[in-house]
Amino acid sequence: MTFKFAAIALVVSVSAGGVASADQIERACLKSDRKAVSRSLCNCVQQVADLTLDSGDQRLAATFFKDPHRAQVIRQSDNRSHEKFWKRYKEFGSNAASYCRAKS
Repeated sequence: MTFKFAAIALVVSVSAGGVASADQIERACLKSDRKAVSRSLCNCVQQVADLTLDSGDQRLAATFFKDPHRAQVIRQSDNRSHEKFWKRYKEFGSNAASYCRAKS
């Protein structure tokens, strides 16, 4: 999913009532000890996650906030499902960085 498509899909989903989610990414983001953490930033990242990651991917990605080393382990894994996840996660990260930076 390209950034432009993600941004359009976000506008459509918000105007249509939003996406039901467990807000896993947002909660993990808010609990993190990063200096730049804010409710609006974490909410933005969650919105992008809702558009680009399924609930299983979000559960796994949320663990990276508490344990960044886990991301490295998944990235370097030879497990095929980890490789597929990492491609989706990289796209999510790129989209979130572009979209949420633009909102800041």
